[in-house]
Amino acid sequence: MYLSNIKLWNFRKFGTDEEFEIAKPNLNLNLTEGVNVIIGENDSGKTSIIDAIKLVLRTHSYEYIRVDDKDFFNNTNRFRIQLKFEGLSPEEAKNFTEWLGWHKIGEKVEPFLNLVYDVKRNGKKILPVDVKAGVNDDSYLLTAEAKEYLKVTYLKPLRDAENDLIAKRNSRLSQILLGDDGFKGEESDHELLQIFSGLKSNLESYFNEVNEEGQAKVGKQIKDKIDGYVKDFYGNDYETEFEASSNNIKNILEKLTLSLKGEANPGLGTLNRLFMAAELLHLNKSNWTGLRLGLVEELEAHLHPQAQMQVIETLQKLDKIQLILTTHSPSLASKLKLENLIVCNNANAFPMGTTYTKLGEENYKFLEKFLDTTKANLFFAKGVILVEGWAEEILIPSIANAVGINLTEKGISIVNIGHVGFDHYAKIYLRQTEPNMKVPVAVITDCDVKEYEKKLRLDNNGKPVKNDKGKNQYEFVKIDVQKITQQEIIKINKKSESNVKYFPAPNWTLEYSIFKSTTFGTVFQDVVKEVHKGTEWTIDFEKTLAEKLINKGLKKTEIAYQIAHVIDEDVKAGFQKIKISNTTNDTINYIINAIKYVAGN
Repeated sequence: MYLSNIKLWNFRKFGTDEEFEIAKPNLNLNLTEGVNVIIGENDSGKTSIIDAIKLVLRTHSYEYIRVDDKDFFNNTNRFRIQLKFEGLSPEEAKNFTEWLGWHKIGEKVEPFLNLVYDVKRNGKKILPVDVKAGVNDDSYLLTAEAKEYLKVTYLKPLRDAENDLIAKRNSRLSQILLGDDGFKGEESDHELLQIFSGLKSNLESYFNEVNEEGQAKVGKQIKDKIDGYVKDFYGNDYETEFEASSNNIKNILEKLTLSLKGEANPGLGTLNRLFMAAELLHLNKSNWTGLRLGLVEELEAHLHPQAQMQVIETLQKLDKIQLILTTHSPSLASKLKLENLIVCNNANAFPMGTTYTKLGEENYKFLEKFLDTTKANLFFAKGVILVEGWAEEILIPSIANAVGINLTEKGISIVNIGHVGFDHYAKIYLRQTEPNMKVPVAVITDCDVKEYEKKLRLDNNGKPVKNDKGKNQYEFVKIDVQKITQQEIIKINKKSESNVKYFPAPNWTLEYSIFKSTTFGTVFQDVVKEVHKGTEWTIDFEKTLAEKLINKGLKKTEIAYQIAHVIDEDVKAGFQKIKISNTTNDTINYIINAIKYVAGN
């Protein structure tokens, strides 16, 4: 069985001040059977989803969990959590017979289990309530026995793995081991009891041992000193006894510590992985007919990127265990299959599976290969700018600063995809059905209509037409660059959809648009001449620039770096060279419009 859906009404960030309607949950999130990784910026609702599940199901480690005023959205007086479980085997279903519902999946009729936790408050008083189960409004209280089959394993953020693995009363390690078949049912005659029984005898001997001359050895000397005080306190008939309490298997397991062999002083990262390994033993125990669900917050806690990769690769291979994880790590996000991701954004959560996005099969294949760590930061941004190459990535932050927008403060990511295949990334944000994602995505692209490019005149058969100037000399058609550019811009703009907006360059490329710019044109020419000192620019700068662009001889990255430096220094100096306020009809305005769009200006 697995948790297939969670619905929330007025729970923390997921709520509305409108009238409470059962038919309109504020979150309706489907989950997959295996690994589900919830990602998104800070305060986007990741932890709220985890806490809602814990509040209903409770945990195997018996954390103290209670409803608090902060669980109610704003000033509302009611919240509701509904969990749905599917995929129940007959052995699992028998634990919930009186609460099951049935639905048709394909040609089969299969059971499901709905849990409802509906909490109300009257002023400051939160009214007591318990978890109910059933179909629709026909819900009944779950028994304590049924609840035991629904508990989850939970690893909190910044977990103290060392404290959970050392010997102590009610240690998490002892709870995990007690739940394993190797210890169940053998509480009174387990082999460990015999081992500790021998230890008890040895301890008694050590603290009562004398040498051949009848003199007390070290252990007895210590005991005799304590006994002296005890006789003074109680009377001469009293003495102490050292023993190792081992009357049951629970006491013995509470004395165990788990460590990594060969690691004398393991660090937090090593202990964290060790702790997760122990918890997986608990989730994978045999002969268990209850829920196998693990909740892990901030999986990357104390783990360097390579260790994160190892852990997530292992988790994705697990069978019959459902995991719901949260992370802030682009490294983890880039390693996961896109179908396993859930993006939290604007008080909603969006699964990235094939049935939800407008990504096609080829898009998923492409992203699985090319969605690396540097691009995965798009999942954690409040706004995204997609660009073709390094020149745009270098220049855009400086241009943004020049118009008074700090992209870092705004939480905006610039994602350099390294080519023009924007659809692969833009469609991540497009949904097949509502609700739609609200992250503003700006695609900055060249229109790619070349200046000075010649086009051969073709005859009716599609062959080049020769002229009369000699062998292999052909006639050329003059291209109306302006007309074709406008047609291309209209074509590109039509790709804009929902929160994804395209911003094409009005002149061929980024560099050509900067050259044509009244704001940056002079700076551009100065920088280009400095970078390409060996080129003759004085005769016809524009034509020479076009030739270099056509022949791919322009040092775009170096030029972008130099221009960005000039802009940054000019901003500091109070705009001595660049009059950024006069950009309304400037050829560089498409970049400024894109920046303002993602920044919400």
